[in-house]
Amino acid sequence: MKFYLDSAKLDEIDKAYKNYGIDGVTTNPKHIMNSGKPFLTAIQDIANWIKENNLGGVEQFPVSVEINPHLEKWEDMVKEGEKISKICENFVIKIPCNLQGLRAAKELEEKGIRTNVTLVFSPSQAIQAGRIGAKFVSPFLGWKESNGEDCFQYMSQLVNIYREKGYETEIIVAAVRTGKQIAEAAEMGADIVTAGLQVYEDAFTHPYTDFGLKKFQNAWDNTKGN
Repeated sequence: MKFYLDSAKLDEIDKAYKNYGIDGVTTNPKHIMNSGKPFLTAIQDIANWIKENNLGGVEQFPVSVEINPHLEKWEDMVKEGEKISKICENFVIKIPCNLQGLRAAKELEEKGIRTNVTLVFSPSQAIQAGRIGAKFVSPFLGWKESNGEDCFQYMSQLVNIYREKGYETEIIVAAVRTGKQIAEAAEMGADIVTAGLQVYEDAFTHPYTDFGLKKFQNAWDNTKGN
């Protein structure tokens, strides 16, 4: 399972790539806002970072960039997607999973511009993303779980449908908030999870690791000749 980083902050992206080997990045308007930069500046900086690190190409290091969420017509979404895709060959265009968005994603894919259908909250929504050949589909996990829904059943059903139908669209489990959710996404058979840097770092650590290390350090220090 691949790990993508939910962020638009260059320092986080650089750290996550160099320290933990993340496989890609996902952004949204909230991440752009948190970067403290205007939209075009933020994504251009990411494009420059990609070039500096020789990570050219969607298959090597995809970066999902969400279109203006105020766009309501599929024609306008397509124009925006075309504009963003020209900035960097790694950019995948994030499109909302609604009627106009699905039409826009279909049009962009037919033009050879890869898409990530996002804000997916049901298997039936995800089926259409697979049918039109989107590069990614982003079912949200954390939000649903926060509202008491059974996300394990939801994601397992989605993964099983994709396997049965042979869809090539990759499943990104989005809005992941805990290490438990990362492990469950892997168990479900998802292709990718995307989470914030702190979520990953919390998931990579455990108090018993520190406890055990302290014991071994004490033993080392009390071994004669060390």
